Amino acid sequence: MLGHALADALQPPFGVELAAIETLFDALTDVAFFVKDRAGRYMAVNHTLARRCGLRSKQELLGKTVLDVHPRPLAQAYMDQDRQVIEAGCTIRKHLELHLYPNRRRGWCLTHKTPLRDESGAIIGLVGTSHDLGLADEVHPVYRQIANIAQRIRDNHRQPLSLNELAKEEGLSLARVERLFQRVFHYTPRQLLLQTRLNGALSLIETDPERSIADIAIECGYTDHSAFSRQFKAFTGQTPMQYRLQCHKTEPKT
Repeated sequence: MLGHALADALQPPFGVELAAIETLFDALTDVAFFVKDRAGRYMAVNHTLARRCGLRSKQELLGKTVLDVHPRPLAQAYMDQDRQVIEAGCTIRKHLELHLYPNRRRGWCLTHKTPLRDESGAIIGLVGTSHDLGLADEVHPVYRQIANIAQRIRDNHRQPLSLNELAKEEGLSLARVERLFQRVFHYTPRQLLLQTRLNGALSLIETDPERSIADIAIECGYTDHSAFSRQFKAFTGQTPMQYRLQCHKTEPKT
């Protein structure tokens, strides 16, 4: 049913706009572009993604899922990401991960995914891009360690984290980790931790209007409520309470 909703959404006039977007992405040989429905089926792609999957045309990829075109370990990781986006409404930004290329070599890329919503706000699929960093895994093994650190930060952002300890566990100095983060993500590990915590707070404020702001701050790894409020306002331009009122138009709960 929701797959049909996305198919309907891809009809004119939006479909005409999507075709123009596809044309733009077709010209980018180092960026894969895709639109998926709630079942994970490809509804629109560019030539780069089709070639990356070893296919001759975009049409061959439409209607397929990642399980049809990727080895299961990689496909499972992509499916887990898709569930985060579609079921929880999360946006994934600058996720460093491995991809397979037409020669079946593994290489590193940065993936972005965000929900697609219909006019009522219901999530009907996702849209995403994957930017090839031109780094072969066997030539640049250190990027696997950087990806591990980034994932540890995302998975454990609610807990006290020592970035120095994370670096040591991967056999790297914190200074080197920070240089590599800047090269790949264009921000530091500390900025990733801050961004992840604040994105978690945004999601909780949007989805749980009954929960107090203080509880949300603690849930997202903050022990200082005032520091949370300052960082939230710097990140969004609004206080947590102002953001809640905008989302729910209700009386504030402190």
